[in-house]
Amino acid sequence: MRDRRTFELCTLSRPPRTARKVWVVALAVFALPPLSSAAQTPERFGGERADVVAVEIPLQVVRSGEPVRGLTRADFVIYEGKKKQEITGFEVIDLGANQGGAVSAVAQPQSLSPSARRHFLILFDLANSEPRSIVQARAAVRKVVGRLHASDLVAVATHAPSTGPKILLGFTSDRRQIATAIDTLGRPELVKRSGDPLNLLLDSHYGSGQTAYEFIDDEAPTKGGFAGAALAELLADTQDHIRRNQEDDRRYDTQRLTDYTRALADLGALMATVPGRKYVVLLSEGFDSSLLLGSTDEAERIAQQTAAEQGEYWKVDSNARFGSTKSASDLEGMLEALRRADCVVQAVDIGGLREGGAGFARPNGQDGLFAMADQTGGELFRNFNDLSAAMAKMLDRTSVTYVLSFQPTVPRDGAYHPLRVELAKPARGARISHRAGYYAPKPFDPRDAAAHLFDAAELITNGREGGALASALVAVPFPGIGGKAYVPVVVEVDGSSLLAGAESGPLPTEIYAYAIAADGSIGDFFGQTLGLDLAKVKDKLRQGGLKYYGHLELPPGEWSLRVLVRNGRTGDSGLRVLPVSVPRFEPGAVALLVPFFLEAPASWLMVREKPRGDQPEEPYPFVVRQQTFLPSPLAILSADQTTSLSLVAYNLGDDEAKALLRVTDSAGKAVAGGKIQLLGREDQGQGREAFLVSFTPVGLEPGSYRLSLGLSRTDGEHPIESKSVAFVIEE
Repeated sequence: MRDRRTFELCTLSRPPRTARKVWVVALAVFALPPLSSAAQTPERFGGERADVVAVEIPLQVVRSGEPVRGLTRADFVIYEGKKKQEITGFEVIDLGANQGGAVSAVAQPQSLSPSARRHFLILFDLANSEPRSIVQARAAVRKVVGRLHASDLVAVATHAPSTGPKILLGFTSDRRQIATAIDTLGRPELVKRSGDPLNLLLDSHYGSGQTAYEFIDDEAPTKGGFAGAALAELLADTQDHIRRNQEDDRRYDTQRLTDYTRALADLGALMATVPGRKYVVLLSEGFDSSLLLGSTDEAERIAQQTAAEQGEYWKVDSNARFGSTKSASDLEGMLEALRRADCVVQAVDIGGLREGGAGFARPNGQDGLFAMADQTGGELFRNFNDLSAAMAKMLDRTSVTYVLSFQPTVPRDGAYHPLRVELAKPARGARISHRAGYYAPKPFDPRDAAAHLFDAAELITNGREGGALASALVAVPFPGIGGKAYVPVVVEVDGSSLLAGAESGPLPTEIYAYAIAADGSIGDFFGQTLGLDLAKVKDKLRQGGLKYYGHLELPPGEWSLRVLVRNGRTGDSGLRVLPVSVPRFEPGAVALLVPFFLEAPASWLMVREKPRGDQPEEPYPFVVRQQTFLPSPLAILSADQTTSLSLVAYNLGDDEAKALLRVTDSAGKAVAGGKIQLLGREDQGQGREAFLVSFTPVGLEPGSYRLSLGLSRTDGEHPIESKSVAFVIEE
């Protein structure tokens, strides 16, 4: 198995033709070696392993409600505790105007640091809100989401007494999925689940190519066909549950608040695994604030005061008079968890929406909502109708992000480290908003499934290549049915890197693949966890590695294929990103795929994807002379070695054909050398033919090259040339 590879991307082109329309389809091939990182120098602290880690601090500087632009690395000072830290990295992201060379528009959001991307968690509080209020509030939220920047990520969650916080949709750029989650609140009666393991897709009707979605702001049935009245009726079940279990005493209310704060504290702990600042848009009518401040009923307050003055202490309820110290402690614990997770609560009081409804009476919850917002650096919006305007101001304030980095050495104990960032020269009226601290790394725990899925989703969504696992990809679109292409994806995983730290026992290996368009919509995905028994397959992995075969079904367009492979025991992972261009296959048009170098399957552990539900299993597409083969991402040859290639063509007709060869060097210059021979032509049905070609790189010096094959009639008329594929001549 080759440990280090550099693959070039084959692009889509269409050579000129006079007699027939020709599509030439690209084979996309790409891989990277394991990337080094700052966290590669282990040290020891009292017997504990310690790593040098790269800590990123995204922050905003605001003056008079406006972002401050034009600051440099020299304008900031970082303290961990009392110790000043050296700033080792500095980045500016400006989602507003182009100022001083900053980024004014992010054409490729994955080019941003993950910590620099804004994350919005839309949280519907079903426990403390009337169904009618929730249903009507969706319109305001849809309006806000529709105005977010293309680089912003959005997640949708609900909180109910019976389930606690529930993530309906993980942080995603797919606006259509976000709209579906907001419209249905994940109710299974209203949406067909996609089965996405990383929760980036809620609706199973993905890949339609209809990526645009209009975020509306009225109470009419949405484009998904879900009427607000139907959702309100379903949500009423939650409120009925609350009413049936509600007791007329403060002990029940206190316990309910305790459960609420603990649940949101757990949500904060989960959010801590997500890089960057999280803006929690909490849509709620609030909890009974008298649990914190004492009774707000004037008659009851007078009665309690009178009893205390007359010495009738048995009539005094200290919790009713002063508020519950336990509730206050629970609330502070929740707020601390949210602050440590870098969560800013933007609380929206939707209580006014229940006027004229059939809801039961609620105490004023604004004080509790204000505390949650104020103590995390957010704001309370008292009228949801002002949400759009207020959020627009918040988006503007956070449009300029400075990302500072430093590299401390910390033990792998998961401990929390407080941070402080100051301006080197204090500026009057300027205020810095930044994360309060960071968590040190800790050993990978396979039992923390929710956090690991969030981490995997973040890696996929942000699309930054790298990781400890070396892998390579092959993906090529074949003509499919229903206007979509059938795109087989072969994931090649280096066996030695996969086995690192896991030499015996079961080895769970996770593979996730998603095709994402430029607008953030997801075309298709597959995901599977393989349970590899090392007692049976370790030798196979050491000899070569793992090859996994899956497929995507994609409409025409440009897609970013992102494949994540992760060792489920150690947490080591590797992400590879590959552009894939899917053309419109016109009926009867000539198409010539990129040539495939054949590779013997004997040295690989081969695994094929599980069938998708009731769908019939597609035939394996890599076949020549009725024998299956593996396409090689990068052929490494010796100067006198003869190897075989397969060339697939569509709709050539009955003309006799001969093979053509063109070889270019790493600079793209044509070079002399190499010899080919057409060994056979096989009709595979439905206009598809496979040509078997032998290639000997005679006359080529050691180095990197690209090879393209062509076909022409034996008289030389109407030549068709494929795109090129990479290969290497060893010294």
